[in-house]
Amino acid sequence: MSSSETASHGNADGALYAPARKIYPKKVDGEFRRIKWGIQLLTLAIYYLLPFVRWHRGVGEPSQAVLVDLEHRRFYFFFIEIWPQEVYYATGLLIVAALTLFLMNAVAGRIWCGYMCPQTVWTDLFQMSERWIEGDARERMRKDAGPWTAQRIREKIAKHSLWLLIAWWTGGAWVIYFEDAPTLVHKLATFAPGCGLAYMWIGIFTFTTYVLAGVMREQTCLYMCPWPRIQAALTDEYALNVTYRYDRGEPRESLKHAALLRAHGQAAGDCIDCGQCVAVCPTGVDIRHGALLGCIQCGLCIDACDGVMEKIGRPTRLIAYDTEMNIKRRQCGQPSIYKPIRVRTIVYAALIVAIGGFMLFTLATRGDMRLNVLHDRNPLTVTLKDGSVRNAYTIRISNMKAQTRRFAVEIAGAAGAQIDVVGETADTQGRLLVEVGADQTREARVLVTMRGAHGADTPLPLVFTAREIDGDASIAAKDVFLWR
Repeated sequence: MSSSETASHGNADGALYAPARKIYPKKVDGEFRRIKWGIQLLTLAIYYLLPFVRWHRGVGEPSQAVLVDLEHRRFYFFFIEIWPQEVYYATGLLIVAALTLFLMNAVAGRIWCGYMCPQTVWTDLFQMSERWIEGDARERMRKDAGPWTAQRIREKIAKHSLWLLIAWWTGGAWVIYFEDAPTLVHKLATFAPGCGLAYMWIGIFTFTTYVLAGVMREQTCLYMCPWPRIQAALTDEYALNVTYRYDRGEPRESLKHAALLRAHGQAAGDCIDCGQCVAVCPTGVDIRHGALLGCIQCGLCIDACDGVMEKIGRPTRLIAYDTEMNIKRRQCGQPSIYKPIRVRTIVYAALIVAIGGFMLFTLATRGDMRLNVLHDRNPLTVTLKDGSVRNAYTIRISNMKAQTRRFAVEIAGAAGAQIDVVGETADTQGRLLVEVGADQTREARVLVTMRGAHGADTPLPLVFTAREIDGDASIAAKDVFLWR
């Protein structure tokens, strides 16, 4: 079993960098391994199965619960429908996600990396299939060091075929978030025409998943991911990290020698230098060397060490989620301090609640129609032959219902003005009507003409209103009339 400490300068061969050595993580059982299995099962089930969950929205509306509808420029998430002009919801969601990541880091370091990061989840899945076909770490090391036998070739082909199958379905699952899942799966399976773009993206995601989770593995975490570098700048002395408690573990001795030292009243650490913490690490680091860039805080070394401690009759948690500060305090005879609730975590949590609450409030109170008014910029005004002044506006009415609606366009604040909607005529009641199709947005040109030059230096405030003809809904937007 070897570590992946790859950047050792000035090795014996005179090369600048030592090549990366292959990591063979050993299987381990324990509390944190079970937590990882549970999170992995949950996240993979959500990713692979969520596109097939149905959600009835009405006749003519998509019935996929989560759908990114690029054709109609909509994002559907169960009962929520997001339009392109509501991109601020996506921005808010990204901000909440970032703050959640910061909060997790403030509480328990790179816990996201160890349990929920897609790279970790899929690498775990690939390693599980590798063990199923080729055996555990020692067996794989023995086979890889030996000659190429027929059995070894069959196992390699089976392993990589299974990896490609997992990667292919991963790419396919991502694509079906962008079109009705059962329909697209049937079209892909029957090689229906018009699926070239879908096949291309499935191929891209198949390749990237296979390479990142199957081939590169820990190299992705060590060299490609920026989060370890960012996390180091965000942490503080109270953040829990997977820590080797050297106040208990040192000095390291063999099991027999440690027992002999204790029998003579001499100091002996609990660590017996068995190397099991390194053997199970998915990135091959030795946690006993302190905080390392490659440590993803997955806790598997804790499970491995606990198993050894139980066998030799010593207390568990020689490796645990702890802080360097607590080790120093225990060495000085002081009690450990744990402060998950502090200014940093309170601020992060408050921001998450505030932003999330504001987004939920706006979602709950938003209407089913939108009105935007844009004043012509070039020219701002037009002076007609009779001396009257005309301003032109583009109004955009969004109908967020699954049925066609008619709106009467009204303007307040322009007494005596002549108002025209280009391409539309007034009805028998003198109303200027604009019809907007179901789940559509329509633009219309509105011309406002006024005589004289009253208050030429003062813009005249206007209020545009779109009022539904067959209902009580209405919405208003403000602009100004300019005289020159």
